[in-house]
Amino acid sequence: MRSVGYSYGFVIVILRSDTWTGQRGKMTYVLLGCEREGKYIRYKKDVDISRTGSRKCECPFTLRGKPIRAGQGWMVELICGSHNHDLAETMVGHPYAGRLSVEENVMVEDMTKTSVKARNILLTMKERNEKNLMTIKQVYNAMCVHRRSQRRHRTEIQ
Repeated sequence: MRSVGYSYGFVIVILRSDTWTGQRGKMTYVLLGCEREGKYIRYKKDVDISRTGSRKCECPFTLRGKPIRAGQGWMVELICGSHNHDLAETMVGHPYAGRLSVEENVMVEDMTKTSVKARNILLTMKERNEKNLMTIKQVYNAMCVHRRSQRRHRTEIQ
């Protein structure tokens, strides 16, 4: 489902979901929508809303998915098919689209252990998978997470 959204220039996220618990009237469903759905909630009172970099713009795009009774898949129903924002031409640099897979995380860890530079890690990832939308920032973040896991509870100075 996400790949269909990527091809059109937006990201589909799970807004709400619930599973059947045996209670009468309660059914399994998943509510999907655009990642720009909702309103920005400011956590600091003194920060001006216009200076935040929020993606939220109350996009109304919504889909509802329900399992088919025979258990052979899902039925998806379009609730609202319009967006109130421009669709992206390319997904490069997008947080959801550029996420690292498990295999890519392992590769970054191995290359970090052997002291490979971040730009070379990124080039290697792009050569292995042409559809990879990862940015250098995501490589640095993955390297930082790996180093932090190696330190465990100690700080960098210790």
